[in-house]
Amino acid sequence: MFEIFDNNWVLTLETKSKNKVTLDTKNYEVKIDDLNVVYPWEYEKSGILLEVKSYADILFYSFTIAGNHVLIITHDKFDLKEEIMSFFWDVDVLIIVWTKESAKLFESIEARVVVPFWEEKSIFLNTLWQHIEEVDSYKLKWEFSLDSTEFVNLK
Repeated sequence: MFEIFDNNWVLTLETKSKNKVTLDTKNYEVKIDDLNVVYPWEYEKSGILLEVKSYADILFYSFTIAGNHVLIITHDKFDLKEEIMSFFWDVDVLIIVWTKESAKLFESIEARVVVPFWEEKSIFLNTLWQHIEEVDSYKLKWEFSLDSTEFVNLK
């Protein structure tokens, strides 16, 4: 189990043992604890396995934390081709920048929990008929619904 919260534009995923993956949503920097992940590679730190892939000059982050597959997508200006779509497999938690263009991308990824970020996230959530309250944090449950997606609107 882990918890997700937003602290001044930095999304944090924190495990029970206090290990963290952070995403600075202004600078698009990802860290595992204090390790800054800036190159395509496979990383492991604090029991967190992270694969970073570069496609269309954008970094995509796929990792396992507390037994859940998390995918971070920080940009939406790229073509959806098989080369990158194969990287988006069996996603439990999708953390994605929300703009008008990201709707097509979202529809191509079957995620169980979606955590949008950026200034336009409320417009996108409303477009999807997701009129959900903002929350300070979200604790990921062990059981996921297989037939629906849960949206999380962090403050």
